[in-house]
Amino acid sequence: MALSPPAIMSTPVAERSLAPDLARGAMLLFIALAHAHMFLAHETTGFRGYAVDGTALDRLVAGLQVLFVDGRALPMFAGLFGYGLARLVDRRMRSGADWPQAKRLVRRRSWWLLAFGFAHALLLFFGDILAAYGFIGLVFTGLLAAKDRTLFRTTGIVLACHVLVVIAAGYSAVAAGHENATPTLVADPLEAAAMRLAVWSALTPTFYVVDVVPAFAIGIWAARRRVLDDPALHLPLLRRTAFGGIAIGVAGGLPLMLAETQLWHPGTPVAVAVYALHSLTGLAAGLGLAALVGLAAARATAGSSGPLTRALAACGQRSLTCYLLQSVAFTALFVPYAGNLGARLGDAAASGIAVLVWAATVALAAWMARAGLRGPFEVLLRRLTYGRS
Repeated sequence: MALSPPAIMSTPVAERSLAPDLARGAMLLFIALAHAHMFLAHETTGFRGYAVDGTALDRLVAGLQVLFVDGRALPMFAGLFGYGLARLVDRRMRSGADWPQAKRLVRRRSWWLLAFGFAHALLLFFGDILAAYGFIGLVFTGLLAAKDRTLFRTTGIVLACHVLVVIAAGYSAVAAGHENATPTLVADPLEAAAMRLAVWSALTPTFYVVDVVPAFAIGIWAARRRVLDDPALHLPLLRRTAFGGIAIGVAGGLPLMLAETQLWHPGTPVAVAVYALHSLTGLAAGLGLAALVGLAAARATAGSSGPLTRALAACGQRSLTCYLLQSVAFTALFVPYAGNLGARLGDAAASGIAVLVWAATVALAAWMARAGLRGPFEVLLRRLTYGRS
């Protein structure tokens, strides 16, 4: 007699690990900061998209974000994605599924992430990352069952490819005179949508995928050891990763920060090299930031969780919804055919708005948690992935 498939159940909120949710909630602040200035209508930008003629405050904010946010938020997000997907597979197989069944589940979910990403880019934001996650879930599914040695070998190979892609992108930007070619300058909604899809279709299979895979693989390795599920048992590893990773990220980002803030004017080969160094060390910084949140979660678990911790965790539990709401808010505020603030504000003001938008999503998530409501896009993705079972 054929065995029925194992039951599919959500992890009850009370049984969820604090650290992954807390990390996702805090990470969304970095995502908001990294994205907001990309909606501005600067005609000429540096490698990271900041205005070359901004005010002193704009340059200060840009410098801080180059050091701690840009190229750091995405690896942090990607590591958490790998961690979460590995834990999903582990729970699925513990419930009685075999690897082929778990793999089919991952791929079905990944197809829907691709669809979400397409819709996100078409309607809101060319810098969508959901499709890259979907693509990785389809192409790199095998990493979820691979040996640790394979995970680290894949990380090294893809990092080398990533450096080559960043160098090519750097020289292309210089050749184009650092002209801002993003859809934020386009006033016609249909033309802007077409441009968003064009930029998104180029970014996703090239830049984003090679940027995400290394942290994704390391996230899988960490999930097998339940580093964020049981942070108190991994304090030495978390401390080394947090302080070492962030230090490497700051050291690797400092040269580009000086160049982006116009304090240093290197020639093209050196400028492209420091751009590649900044991107390469972003992996260490992103993992370091995730580990730092793990340390904070270990302290919160040992004591009592305060209202801010609970609110951030609620945001992390609804990270897909909050991520998409950021794009909705930025589109409404910044683009020419809506609020058009992108034509009038500088990088510092955009970052201030990013903080406010993120804080609003945290407050919304906290209210939803108190009301016992899940994120609507989490519910939709789950329904599409699992059906009505």
